[in-house]
Amino acid sequence: MGIQQFRLPDVGEGLVEAEIVSWKVKPGDTVKLNDTVVEIETAKSLVELPVPFAGTVTELLVPEGETVPVGTPIIAVQTESAAGDEGQLADDMVPAIPDEPEAGKIGGESPGGRTAVLVGYGPRTTEAKRRPRKGAEPAASAGSAPAPAGGAQPGTAVGAAGVAQPGPVGAPVPAAPSSSPVAEGNVGSVHVLAKPPVRKLAKDLGIDLAAVTPTGDGGIITRADVESHAAGAQVAEPTVAVAPVEAAPVVSGQGDTRVPIKGVQKVMAQAMVASAFTAPHVTEWITVDVTETMALVERLKGDKAFRDLRVSPLLIVAKAVTLAARRTPIVNAAWDEQAQEIVYKASMNLGIAAATPRGLIVPNIKRADSLTLPDLCAALNDLVATAREGKTQPADQAGGSFTITNVGVFGVDAGTPIINPGEAAILAFGAVRKQPWVVDDEIVPRWITTLALSFDHRMIDGEKGSIFLADVAGILEDPARALMF
Repeated sequence: MGIQQFRLPDVGEGLVEAEIVSWKVKPGDTVKLNDTVVEIETAKSLVELPVPFAGTVTELLVPEGETVPVGTPIIAVQTESAAGDEGQLADDMVPAIPDEPEAGKIGGESPGGRTAVLVGYGPRTTEAKRRPRKGAEPAASAGSAPAPAGGAQPGTAVGAAGVAQPGPVGAPVPAAPSSSPVAEGNVGSVHVLAKPPVRKLAKDLGIDLAAVTPTGDGGIITRADVESHAAGAQVAEPTVAVAPVEAAPVVSGQGDTRVPIKGVQKVMAQAMVASAFTAPHVTEWITVDVTETMALVERLKGDKAFRDLRVSPLLIVAKAVTLAARRTPIVNAAWDEQAQEIVYKASMNLGIAAATPRGLIVPNIKRADSLTLPDLCAALNDLVATAREGKTQPADQAGGSFTITNVGVFGVDAGTPIINPGEAAILAFGAVRKQPWVVDDEIVPRWITTLALSFDHRMIDGEKGSIFLADVAGILEDPARALMF
């Protein structure tokens, strides 16, 4: 028998911390493998975590409402397994911990096959076991020792900025933190250290890592460094342990109330600042007569293919976007600053901005351009229902290539939406109202809406943006035009 501690895993790419929302068990309860034990709020959504071993809960190590970093022990379970002694952690139950460097490792190699727990699957039975490390040996001569990872030659050490610095032959090389893989590479002629999620973030934001000042241990560029650089405020502060912020509002002054910025609200704010100061935004508007679209929606509601589905004008807008993108594929592209390339996406992952009680999220429908209208309707229904419940998973929010924000549900006619990082454009769909409209020189009541398209002017010029917006409007005005695409 032994005590196993389950550490908070990274349930989404690049997760740094999460809030313990509610415990599903209490001390003394018996749990089976993969039983749900806790609900957490990440920077993107609510996630239920299964426990990766069976036994009896001995202690809940983190109270509800507290925010803790990835890698923090959150629950202790007494197990029947002989894998560990009292208080000893099974090696394959320990996810990557950002603050624990592994001595003797360069370039962030993962230590001895140790990986994060796969949430929902429990421990891997084929996990590689860590072999006992040999005793430290003095550095060999330059002629016999292999070059350290990352290209540094013997007799050099990795400096604080990740650049090889001269040093005495035989001197020990400082270790880079290796709680999770740290990729080393040359950007231009500058050597940089950054973990894969941080590199992906920089790529999505169009940031050259060589221009970012690192603040992490061993000269590693952190997520905060990239976000600060993207916001135009290069903040270089030492990494220190910070006490978790209480979730409850803090009353200050005469009637003032302070609420901690965290979770979905925090990541949304960071993404919007990064996008606004990275991509040059241009917004165009068009006012459209959507009377025929409203008539089509009513017909679809009675069609047996849409039985048990909620059909709304947003469905036709979504379909129009996927069709119009065929003629203007640049709207479904991304800007790769580091490679100096425009990446045309093979398919459209259509994001739908959703306002939830915990903040704005943008889940996306994978390969929306390949779906039939009934399938697209079903996917929209599932997306909205899941978002309202706060159960949208991080994977459903990753990889979006174009976004629609339906501001019309709030009675708003239009706006200037901010592009999601890593995308080229976003379409705002305004309120649909009956208004006087000129048809054949006569003023008649028609269903009218306004569309607003914001696009990244580095990729999309005024002509392409106008053509795409006009195509979407044309389909909504006369849905039969969809046959032309």
